Amino acid sequence: MASKSSSSSSTSSASKKSSGASKKLTVEKDQMLSWYKDMLLIRRFEEKAGQLYGMGLIAGFCHLYIGQEAVVVGVQGALEEGDQVVTGYRDHGHMLATGMDPNGVMAELTGREGGYSRGKGGSMHMFSRDKNFFGGHGIVGAQVPIGTGLALSNKYKENGKISVTYFGDGAANQGQVYESFNMAKIWDLPVVYVIENNQYAMGTSVKRSSSETHLYKRGVSFNIPGEEVDGMDVVAVNEAAAKAAEHARSGNGPYILEMKTYRYRGHSMSDPAKYRTREEVDDIRSHSDPIEGAKKKILEAGYADEDALKKMDKEIKEIVSDSADFARESPEPNPDELYTDVLIEG
Repeated sequence: MASKSSSSSSTSSASKKSSGASKKLTVEKDQMLSWYKDMLLIRRFEEKAGQLYGMGLIAGFCHLYIGQEAVVVGVQGALEEGDQVVTGYRDHGHMLATGMDPNGVMAELTGREGGYSRGKGGSMHMFSRDKNFFGGHGIVGAQVPIGTGLALSNKYKENGKISVTYFGDGAANQGQVYESFNMAKIWDLPVVYVIENNQYAMGTSVKRSSSETHLYKRGVSFNIPGEEVDGMDVVAVNEAAAKAAEHARSGNGPYILEMKTYRYRGHSMSDPAKYRTREEVDDIRSHSDPIEGAKKKILEAGYADEDALKKMDKEIKEIVSDSADFARESPEPNPDELYTDVLIEG
């Protein structure tokens, strides 16, 4: 939560960059445990969402974030109060990482009145001004101009805030992304573009769909610096995000972070993901899982033992279970809600 502080060959690098690699942990105990807890909350929440979808309690599209938890948790840990976040439709993890209430998120997923958009937005269209979360967006790449606009507002107001704009490897080929890059650099806007490269977009590997597969280089022609990051390692993500945030906040303009990550589930709940092998997914889970990698770091550093982490997991499962109960018990929206939030009087 916000604080100050392809083919099989296309995924081999992610497999080799195990987040559990042994080295001295420089992150303080409380911070590391907080990140672990946040990632675990996202994982358990998404697992429950998948169950509710299978039961018919969640309608429409539902894109799960399982496997990518380290990206949003690591980035959010580098932000300051008032910084803004905008993302695409794989957004539940971003909502939770910005501090949105699991009850409200789950209620929205199930189309209930107690949801953040009063049951009218569903999985892809939640919003919280209080948490500076400017949405989930269903149109591929549409959040990038919005995030750039938020950065323009920050520069105009001279408020010292930055905009963090998340998008995926599929959206990285959209024209509006490059229009935004150009504008952001011309005006040196305080925006960090985070490309969550889970390597398959909707179902085609990056190697088959992109002539330049190192997506952090996409800003070169606009003079925007960028770097590739092990998106399965929350510590590496946080270090890179802190550097990028400082760059943008100091008036140096935009920065691109390509997070090499991986989603374990299909593009959406309706995707059988036959474009990759089960062995490939299992290999990533076994060697690069972000939560298991963080757990190994915590145990090696002596920050907690197995029993303490099991207790934490149990508590999180109770929170998620309560959110599902809250969603089931929340009433459906009144039909009059069809006419709210449509127009605003000038």
